[in-house]
Amino acid sequence: MAILAIVAGILILVWPDFVQWILGIFLIVWGVLAFINR
Repeated sequence: MAILAIVAGILILVWPDFVQWILGIFLIVWGVLAFINR
């Protein structure tokens, strides 16, 4: 699940929309934290 969140975050960063950019960073950070805590 953590890897999916990281991949989704990177894919969202492809679009230059500011809201999607913030969401992408959130998903990447959440994915990394979830991956480390596991």
